[in-house]
Amino acid sequence: MSLLSLHRVTASYGASQALFGIDLEIAEGEAVAFMGRNGMGKTTTVRTICRMLPAAGTLVFDGHDLRRLPSHRAARLGIGLVPEGRRCFAGLSVAENLIAAARPGHWDMPRVTALFPRLGERRRQRAASLSGGEQQMLAIGRALMTNPRLLILDEATEGLAPLVRQEIWAAIARLRAETALSLLVIDKGLAEMRAACDRAVIVERGRTVWSGAMSALDRGVSEAYLGV
Repeated sequence: MSLLSLHRVTASYGASQALFGIDLEIAEGEAVAFMGRNGMGKTTTVRTICRMLPAAGTLVFDGHDLRRLPSHRAARLGIGLVPEGRRCFAGLSVAENLIAAARPGHWDMPRVTALFPRLGERRRQRAASLSGGEQQMLAIGRALMTNPRLLILDEATEGLAPLVRQEIWAAIARLRAETALSLLVIDKGLAEMRAACDRAVIVERGRTVWSGAMSALDRGVSEAYLGV
């Protein structure tokens, strides 16, 4: 049974339609790569899942019709988002950022700082004083503190130094190996996505155009839809 199910999802920004038919399934404990060229509808799809944008079609999470829910209730069902651009609370400390989002469950301050030791070292620093990579770790840690069942990572390694990117991917690998968390991963690192994810879903111009196992994502598919 799918934890998240989207079928023929459409969405618009005012009079401008952005999604024309998104199909996406994520099972419990599965990691799915959500892929496509820039501007093809990936972040818009995330916004519909998180109820930041009205949508039509089927959007079901754990048996709940997401179309009927505001964003805060969707989050309480267990949808955690690491948004593009990090968006930490700049004036709060690392610890305050984490506590602000906390809900009871497996993920707490000790577990998050074990995953990202730098956050423990800098727990009293304001988020604004952190490097870009540290802010990204904080954004992931903050999402984990909500104790989600599905974690959505929207361009979590974009613009980061290679060593920091490696740390982020290592943390994702630990989440895959040590938890039952479901993941929806948006990223441009095809090699890293192959290692981290079970399946891929590719979108183009607001439609799902390909889905399958990562092992089936061959050169022809990549050249046709990803431009690599």
